[in-house]
Amino acid sequence: MHTEVIVVTSAYGHDKVRALGGQAALLPIIAASGADGVEIRQELLDRGDTLAVLGEQIRAHHLSCVYSSPAPLYDPQGRPDLAGLRQRLAEAAELGARLLKLPLGHAPDNPGLAGLEGLLRAGDIRLVIENDQTPEGGTLAPLLRFFQAVARQGAPVGMAFDMANWHWLGENKAQAAAQLAPFVDYIHVKASREHDGKVHAVALDEAPATWAPLLPRLPVTVPRGIESPLQGDDLAAVTRGYVTRLRSPAG
Repeated sequence: MHTEVIVVTSAYGHDKVRALGGQAALLPIIAASGADGVEIRQELLDRGDTLAVLGEQIRAHHLSCVYSSPAPLYDPQGRPDLAGLRQRLAEAAELGARLLKLPLGHAPDNPGLAGLEGLLRAGDIRLVIENDQTPEGGTLAPLLRFFQAVARQGAPVGMAFDMANWHWLGENKAQAAAQLAPFVDYIHVKASREHDGKVHAVALDEAPATWAPLLPRLPVTVPRGIESPLQGDDLAAVTRGYVTRLRSPAG
């Protein structure tokens, strides 16, 4: 079985991405690492970036694409941001992405998904909702309510399970994995460590106990995205090491 591995551009650090010339400059590094795809971050796009051109560059490097935006699915009043979703889907289509990743936002307790479903069934891009670092979108209770509603209504929405974000909110990540695994379509593999009372993302080798035990609790057939910091003099070699490691079902 081939485990698909995605490299998240933000793993190289915002300053490094900009110093190299933007996310397009990372594509040769990611392709050389043997990864299957790239996650493009909306917040790292430059004013001069043209999504269609960036999409062509991604395909030229034989990479698949995930598009990530920090714009939440629900606004603070609990209403789905349909206009925003329509725009993000259009941007994802320009990139040639097959997954669009968003945070949940302030979802109501009993969300009606008909409006969302109409937009999502109109194209080939699958929406995945990530647990972020906010109480409304990063704790187990609201996420579980949302995905249970998704399952009841048959909406084409999956979950992007970020292994480390639970740590920022003091949530039990093993419990979250056990309850949310049926909904997971994409995994962010990320390690974290607490220092001086603050949680920080760290390289996977620095805190294996914070992520490796979770992998067997999650689907083995979904893509795994590397989001922990990728640093070093030879970024392709550093990335290749983690890509090879995550190809193994056990990580």
